[in-house]
Amino acid sequence: MAKKEKKVVAPVKKQSEMDKIRELENATIEERIVELKHELFNLRLQASLGKLENTAQIGKTKKQIARMKTVLTERANGAE
Repeated sequence: MAKKEKKVVAPVKKQSEMDKIRELENATIEERIVELKHELFNLRLQASLGKLENTAQIGKTKKQIARMKTVLTERANGAE
């Protein structure tokens, strides 16, 4: 019985959310934060009316805003 040869595959590095955000410029991040805050407002409104089906979306949106603010703070502290 012949042995099977194992194929060596180079691991694919998955780009994290933070890496994607860090590639953006400050102005773009700030614009996106405003959009996400508006979306968060709408999600909260839908939740209060009982029309929101995916309640986890509120938490995801809040985390995305926090990630973007973290990148802006890192850049501000790094510039000093």
